[in-house]
Amino acid sequence: MVLNLTVILFLVLHFLPGVKSSMVSLNNNGYDGIVIAINPSVPEDEKLIQNIKEMVTEASTYLFHATKRRIYFRNVSILIPVTWKSKSEYLMSKQESYEQADVIVANPYLKYGDDPYTLQYGQCGEKGQYIHFTPNFFLTNNLHIYGSPGRVFVHEWAHLRWGVFDEYNVDQPFYISSKNTIEATRCSTQITGKNMVFNKCPGSSCIIKQCEHDSQTGLYEAKCTFIPEKSQTAKDSIMFMQSLDSVTEFCTAKTHNTEAPNLQNKMCDHKSTWAIISESEDFQNALPMTGTNPPPHPTFSLLKSKHRVVCLVLDKSGSMDSENRLFRMNQAAELYLIQIIEMGSLVGMVTFDSSATIQNYLTKMTDENAYQHITANLPQVANGGTSICNGLKEGFRAIIQSNQSTSGSEIILLTDGEDAEISSCFKEVKQSGAIIHTIALGPSAAKELETLSNMTGGHRFFANKDINGLIDAFSRISSRSGSITKQAIQLESKAFNITGRKWVNGTVPVDSTIGNDTFFVVTWTIQKPEIILQDPKGKKYKTSDFKEDKLNIRSARLRIPGIAKTGTWTYSLLNNHVDSEMLTVTVTTRARSPTTLPVIATAHMSGNTAHYPSPMIVYARVSQGFLPVLGINVTATIETEDGHQAILELWDNGAVQYQGADTVKNDGIYSRYFTDYHGNGRYSLKVHAQARKNKARLNLRRQNRALYIPGYIENGTIILNPPRPEDKDDMEEAEVDDFSRLTSGGSITVLGVPPSVDLTQVFAPSKITDLEAKFKEDHIQLSWTAPGNILDKGKAKHYIIRISNYLQKLQEDFDTATLVTTSSLIPKEAGSTENFEFRPEPFKTENGTRFYIAIQTINEANLTSKISNIAQATKFIPPQEPSVPDLGTKISTISLAIWGLAVILSMF
Repeated sequence: MVLNLTVILFLVLHFLPGVKSSMVSLNNNGYDGIVIAINPSVPEDEKLIQNIKEMVTEASTYLFHATKRRIYFRNVSILIPVTWKSKSEYLMSKQESYEQADVIVANPYLKYGDDPYTLQYGQCGEKGQYIHFTPNFFLTNNLHIYGSPGRVFVHEWAHLRWGVFDEYNVDQPFYISSKNTIEATRCSTQITGKNMVFNKCPGSSCIIKQCEHDSQTGLYEAKCTFIPEKSQTAKDSIMFMQSLDSVTEFCTAKTHNTEAPNLQNKMCDHKSTWAIISESEDFQNALPMTGTNPPPHPTFSLLKSKHRVVCLVLDKSGSMDSENRLFRMNQAAELYLIQIIEMGSLVGMVTFDSSATIQNYLTKMTDENAYQHITANLPQVANGGTSICNGLKEGFRAIIQSNQSTSGSEIILLTDGEDAEISSCFKEVKQSGAIIHTIALGPSAAKELETLSNMTGGHRFFANKDINGLIDAFSRISSRSGSITKQAIQLESKAFNITGRKWVNGTVPVDSTIGNDTFFVVTWTIQKPEIILQDPKGKKYKTSDFKEDKLNIRSARLRIPGIAKTGTWTYSLLNNHVDSEMLTVTVTTRARSPTTLPVIATAHMSGNTAHYPSPMIVYARVSQGFLPVLGINVTATIETEDGHQAILELWDNGAVQYQGADTVKNDGIYSRYFTDYHGNGRYSLKVHAQARKNKARLNLRRQNRALYIPGYIENGTIILNPPRPEDKDDMEEAEVDDFSRLTSGGSITVLGVPPSVDLTQVFAPSKITDLEAKFKEDHIQLSWTAPGNILDKGKAKHYIIRISNYLQKLQEDFDTATLVTTSSLIPKEAGSTENFEFRPEPFKTENGTRFYIAIQTINEANLTSKISNIAQATKFIPPQEPSVPDLGTKISTISLAIWGLAVILSMF
């Protein structure tokens, strides 16, 4: 039976929990478990902690009233970085980490500015990833710019927790309403203000003038800005301008502006923020509190991060003797100890079969002798049964007897075997406070293995038959402290099945953000190959330069002296044996210097478990610091237990979504639907991001942020705030070197896949979300990105385009709106740009006539997509002569609000 789209959507939203593990829970109207983490690079400042507390305390009361006495902040942990001095009031952190914090405090990148924002790339109603505040936001007075910090926090919390979106639009700040008036993009329309243009100010004077109409669009000129009145009566909306004193509520169905061209309307089908918030899981479990008393103030815990503690718990049972598993495990573990684990970490090792043995208590990783001390004890013989619980218990003992706490320590558990008793130690695992990363090696690894990762906030991986899957998994398990410049970065991970006496070649770009601690590693299955490596300047390294391991685990590595040269490195491998053998190349490196933020890539799926026929979404985030990297090629490889691989090119076009594969264009989040189900079981994800031919660039603009207020009108006087930093630079993008990054996205479990699958009978085309419309003489020109036959893949069958003079007609009764003839419109391949032009007949068209247009897509099985975003086109006939005189007013001195002081406005 084919499930309809509503059922599929329900499964996506409710059975596929987000991969980022937040510790927040709502109990008796109060949020517990909120983690606010300070980045290790932030200088120690007691005032920062105090101001964070004041922000949350104020936000708690503001949130309580905004949610109509339903929700407040009860318990909050502030995670102090390990780089700060220890104090008696600091408690030891447990499973809290910077990597999984709800709020992070970190410096911006490239002096981007102090706009608070939320990393949010899911669907309407889905939780975001984290809120980012800069230290400067807390340490300077931003009251005039953003409003009080508590109000800003509630604005961002709504993004993070309830998946609502901003109600302003910096790219389309004005629109023509159904009443033929030009309105500022806002919610609600009861917020009043003036529309002004600020020209650059020569000397100590400034030209301020009223906005003129653009003769081509009928809207205001490009630099026109809405300046709100400081004194308002409107109570909503927090998602537009929380800085106004009168604003204390979210827009409701009664006050919501459905016409505004903002992201909230686009992403949430023109529903109000309050409607989305009311549908959240929080509100299903939180009735309004009785009485009139405010909620109690939040309780704060100051937690100090500790140096990293990791214990390897490795399976050496009899089944590890098959398919070279023991060799591959040892190769990957050695690579982890030498190339991945951060210096200064404490590392131990336990091996297990039916019993377990502590091979190494915790050893501080300081030099080559330290990791050799551990690698010397890697298991050489596989035999016996499998007792995962015994392995974990000995791992805990290795940590405790090294005078460390299991709370916040990490265990890397690798096994290929089944264990019927694994659930017997779940309680002990939970009580330990340890974070357990699991690596399932092969298809027979215990099915309950992932439960250990899920309950402790660890990563989960699945590796199949070649060494690369294991290396990729180990490479992904880096520090959770936020010290990005210290983390290992994977540049290459390739496997070659080479016939006898044949060469294979490859290239690896090393960009200017990396190059420290760079390793080239080669592994083989039969005989050591001949190796030639050449740097960008022509210097060659040969086989003799590669150091072979002492454990005979068929690997050799070369550590590049100093900083690896920037440019393209080339390698060649010769299979010296007469028979075919598997050769692999792995390249890892670190940031060029402690002050150089590297380009990084992270990946994950939209959930841990897929219940067929729910689609999964593959996400890859590519960034430098906090800035998105655009214009690159990102490819995902998803592999099943039987070795079947699906290759997906990921997109950052923000164009097509079935409730949102890629929701926002140019945000550095590359995504795509995955529907190529090939049986049940574990699926692994690997992502390769690469930039070639100098096409990569940084996006210096952020989505989902607190609105920067350029100024206010108070008692008839325009009071300006300081300009934004990027306005100084007048730059929105910056170039990035060519680069290559590889990362594991962990594993998912797929259930319910039938023996044969016809995806066209299951998945409709994606929803179009970037439909645009404009008049050209008497015709309307449409453009959009083509969806697919199956979500965002293939070619659809045809389009249904409907038009109306009324927005509500398309929203509420699309099927009866006027149909546009599309006989000449043949859908293109998914991802292509579609263009279509038509005359709006039988409507009468004159100056000021407005039309609303929307599209549905039909696939070969006659499944219909959701209705697209609704585009608007207004017939505007430019006047013969300018109708608006120059209203410029020269003001020699005006009030300028900078940290509450009035000064003379001057050139910035």
